[in-house]
Amino acid sequence: MPVLSLIYPMAAMALLTVFVLVRLFRSRIAAVRAGQTDARYFRLYQGEEEPETTRKVSRHFSNLFEAPTLFYAACLAGMVAGIAGPVFLALAWGYVAARALRAAIPLGGNRLRKRIAASFAGWIVLAAMWVSLVIAVARR
Repeated sequence: MPVLSLIYPMAAMALLTVFVLVRLFRSRIAAVRAGQTDARYFRLYQGEEEPETTRKVSRHFSNLFEAPTLFYAACLAGMVAGIAGPVFLALAWGYVAARALRAAIPLGGNRLRKRIAASFAGWIVLAAMWVSLVIAVARR
């Protein structure tokens, strides 16, 4: 299996991030149009409080630049080290699936227990990716 196959789950994560960005942009426009906030709030993010409808999308967008950076690093390290076996690739796709589920929850009904479970699943998969990467490199 070519190591470049890891580019596909990485691209899927990038697309998920773009999807959330578009959702954030649209929610902010809707909030301004509905009179829930003044457009000036978004200049410095100070003053009145951001409406919950935009705040939850904004927080999720920011979150996509936190833990997923470890995912991108693991994929890049796997590519550099030449490790892209079926297990590592499956873990990468598993992480993308967990993050997609994690995105659907706060952008939908935002059930806390489901969100925690999806986050935990993502962290387990991410940890498994790093463990498998370290083991594969150590065996060389």
